[in-house]
Amino acid sequence: MAIGGVLNHLGALIAFDTQNPPRSLDADSPIFAYINNALGADFKIEVTDHGLGRVSMLAVRGNPQMLFNVHLDTVPVIEGSRFPALEMTREGDRVYGRGSCDIKGAAACLLELASLSDQPMAVLFTTDEEGASGVCVAEFVRSEQSRAFKQVVVAEPTDCLAVTSHRGYLSVKGEFTGVSGHSSEPRALKDNALHKLSTWVAKAVTTAGQMELEHRRPCFNVGEVHGGIKSNVIADQARLHWSARLSPGDSNDEFLELMTALDSSDSASWQVPFSGPPLPTDGRDISQAKAFVERHDIEAGPDVSFWTEASLFAQAGIPAIVLGPGNIAQAHVVDEWVSLEQLERAFEIYTNLVKGHD
Repeated sequence: MAIGGVLNHLGALIAFDTQNPPRSLDADSPIFAYINNALGADFKIEVTDHGLGRVSMLAVRGNPQMLFNVHLDTVPVIEGSRFPALEMTREGDRVYGRGSCDIKGAAACLLELASLSDQPMAVLFTTDEEGASGVCVAEFVRSEQSRAFKQVVVAEPTDCLAVTSHRGYLSVKGEFTGVSGHSSEPRALKDNALHKLSTWVAKAVTTAGQMELEHRRPCFNVGEVHGGIKSNVIADQARLHWSARLSPGDSNDEFLELMTALDSSDSASWQVPFSGPPLPTDGRDISQAKAFVERHDIEAGPDVSFWTEASLFAQAGIPAIVLGPGNIAQAHVVDEWVSLEQLERAFEIYTNLVKGHD
């Protein structure tokens, strides 16, 4: 039965420590040798090390026009788990272990499928999805190899439903400057960097609230604020880190421009550690992705609120859907898990896609 092979691969994959951070991987990491051996000699393998633990492995057999994408990195292990995080534990219908749901379970399905089929097939394995890097996929879609593919299946957990729309993720750091001095000086009101930052936050929250009323729901959040040294010293610097998850069809760039323009003090500088567009991003058509879902008789799922690298493929003009075993609520938790039923379902869907894609 295929599920036995899937679980063998999943147990091996979970045992490889691919936590991100620290993302301590390179092209010689043992997980790539394991995948290479599991795929077999009929796959052409190309490993690219982008540095800083960001490694992509493109495996292609024949001349497929569909590409599967799975990331091998996981979020860090959390203290207090019932089961060993880097070992696979089976309890009833559940399989536990870090990455079992997000998304080594999907990778295991694809490795087993590759061994049982001789159909054309392509998989892009990456190691920098967690922690919002996206360099592997961003570099791939700029490469010549990406032009061979007309459809991408990103194997994030969707309960094995085909998702064609999801929110984006925009991460922004800001720094406000002021003029230090004694807090008894009246100029503290306008020269204090923390006051400038607070004024901006108030405007930003109001603006995001107005968008909520317009049913645009940007999911704006200020996650960090730092600055100043004492209550009686005018703060000469203040920093914050905020994020937004924009709705399908919206533009990260337009939202960033709107929010940064709210700084009336003209003292802020902005840095964007990561910008993942929604799926679809503004001006993009998803009719080809939806037609792919209908053509292969896959059950469609609702829009999801989490971000995936499907939007990077779509932004580059390659139609993409998100479809994988498990539910996002089972990912990033103390005892991450995926059900056997979901693994079996994903294996069946992936098998039909490989056999039926033209």
